[in-house]
Amino acid sequence: MKIFQQRIIEQRKLYGYTIEQMSEKLGIKHPSYIRYENGTAEPTQENLVKIADIFDVSVDYLLGRKEL
Repeated sequence: MKIFQQRIIEQRKLYGYTIEQMSEKLGIKHPSYIRYENGTAEPTQENLVKIADIFDVSVDYLLGRKEL
């Protein structure tokens, strides 16, 4: 899970999005998104795909199974 956390934080900052903006894009409350970044919760499959689409990367990249 640690690689996932690192990658979503890195990508969010790269795109200049706030936690609130990411939460809005995913249709979730911002405490839920914060849990993704701090590793206390995992996104649903649907939200994992949405995150990958927002950052224009693959799910495999987010999960550390592939590099860019």
